[in-house]
Amino acid sequence: MTAPISRGAWAEAGRRLLAKAVEEFAYEELLVPEPDPGSGSAPDSGSGAGSDRGSGHGSGRAPGAWRLDLGEGVRWTFRASRGTFGTWRLVPGTLRRSPEPAPGEEAGPERLLLDARRVLGWDGPTTAEVLRELTATRLAQAGTIARDLPAAALADLDHLELEAHQDGHPCMLLNKGRLGFSASDAAAYAPESAGEVRLRWAAVHRDLAAYAGMPGLDAAALLAEELDGAVRGRFAAALGDACAGGPRAPEEYVWLPVHPFHWDEAVVPLFAPYLADGRIVSLGEGPDRYRPLQSVRTLANLDRPDRRNVKVPLLIRNTLVWRGLSTAPTTAAPDVSAWLHAVRDADPYLRDELRFHPLGEVASVAVHHPLYESVHDAPYRYHELLGAVWREPVTGVLRPGERARTMAALLKTGSDGRALAAELVARSGLAPRAWLARFLAALLPGLLHYLYRYGVAYCPHGENTVVLFGADEVPVGVALKDFAEDVNLLPGRRPEYAGLPERADAVLLRWPAHELAHSLLSAVFAGHFRFFAPLVEEHLGVPEREFWALVRTEIDRYHARFPELADRFEEFGLLAPVFDRVALNREQLLGGAFHDRAERDEGFDVVHGTVPNPLADAAPAPAPAARPAPEEPS
Repeated sequence: MTAPISRGAWAEAGRRLLAKAVEEFAYEELLVPEPDPGSGSAPDSGSGAGSDRGSGHGSGRAPGAWRLDLGEGVRWTFRASRGTFGTWRLVPGTLRRSPEPAPGEEAGPERLLLDARRVLGWDGPTTAEVLRELTATRLAQAGTIARDLPAAALADLDHLELEAHQDGHPCMLLNKGRLGFSASDAAAYAPESAGEVRLRWAAVHRDLAAYAGMPGLDAAALLAEELDGAVRGRFAAALGDACAGGPRAPEEYVWLPVHPFHWDEAVVPLFAPYLADGRIVSLGEGPDRYRPLQSVRTLANLDRPDRRNVKVPLLIRNTLVWRGLSTAPTTAAPDVSAWLHAVRDADPYLRDELRFHPLGEVASVAVHHPLYESVHDAPYRYHELLGAVWREPVTGVLRPGERARTMAALLKTGSDGRALAAELVARSGLAPRAWLARFLAALLPGLLHYLYRYGVAYCPHGENTVVLFGADEVPVGVALKDFAEDVNLLPGRRPEYAGLPERADAVLLRWPAHELAHSLLSAVFAGHFRFFAPLVEEHLGVPEREFWALVRTEIDRYHARFPELADRFEEFGLLAPVFDRVALNREQLLGGAFHDRAERDEGFDVVHGTVPNPLADAAPAPAPAARPAPEEPS
């Protein structure tokens, strides 16, 4: 039974999504606002779209009046200012539709997208799919709003509880669609529901499945650490009974957990031939309770937090892709993790001076499907139907008194209108600029070092980056996750890649330096700081220009520390005047995401035009805070 959503929460979710649709569609130039002189308060010549694109910072001028002409006499008007990267910031309460909607009809995000479909070029099926995902996203957001807490209460939550209060991808409008989930599925398995999930376990014959682990972690050792002895005994008995009198022995099987939704939705109907012939055996339900993280398919153990997170496929489509597990990257995940750890452990800067933790994907099981593998042009979701990855939990890198929060959580504002970041700064006792300097010192050096020194780019967006906070709520380090499909390298055979295992080398994508730099330019600067900087200005009183000066100071500090890498600094171009605009809504809504493609979304993100880089002309931060001496490793 799903709880009804209140009218107020539904309306507030609609207001937020409507504003976000206008702001992000205008940012990506899916829709192009024009000055609205008829309002009497059109932007002056210095704050128009063209001139703002030439500046990396907000103009500081009063908001101007704008309009979107969508054809057939329909117009939306609003007031907005322009910010970093030429982004749009609507003045709340100013968005209006002309003509006004019919009585009983809402001027909400659904109406805006219906009005815009001619401009966007959507056909009927695409429009219907967009509306389906929009209403599902709005429903999920309304649930989050209904459960919201004041900032002080949010700050008291542990990292798993806080996951249930996050607002989804900041750039993407349709960020909580979870298409494939019913309402009861979402209530049981979506992170904002804060539910408890018990995983099913299956044994799969080695004809179909392969286990991979980091050195020293074979399948038996993994299972001994993840399942109590009594549970292993119960599962072994079930497998023994299934194999009795048959052609296969229990030792020929690999065990893995399966999400209960996926067992019902994908395994039973799609793997029916292999359930029937005994190559897949149901072992039963595990006793541990798990909580889904923001990615939905990754779950953390509630009963035994020391046990590893588990990443499992789900036959749902969320944001850009179907959420399966590709067999080759799944098999290679432990090799990628072992290599990333080896790089860190051999580098004194990463090992001794920073708290930078790649959360290792230490073991995996990949299962292939012979029938679908014979259909090479089948939609890609049929090639990533079953598997599991075990990832180190963030609890394993926390010292006494420390907390972990995803970087995405720093964008959260509580039900009292106070930002979580403001609450953390107040508890730290530091001035806001000093706290921000410590945050940037915890976040950036490790990412810069992997990128510049080793040609390795993580995907450090807000959900993948976990910030570690001391007992005083001062950031002290970061942990990174998602490697096999999200770590990228430079082209060619470079000395830095000499120790890269063959299996990892085969799956990691390669990009030239200026594109690899988007791991910071787009995932962190335009994808996270674009939203964090105005929050910092509003809630911490640090102007955007000063925030970007703090970012530039941390990068300059790294450059000064490693002058021998100067040629690479230039090659990657983190301080270039402009860089390509990554347009995720374009990719989702115009790039074929609604079609049953055979190719997975592995290519570089869709780009559209360029944006000014606020770091290019950022002045040095006033009195930058010195980095504290590193603590001794525990």
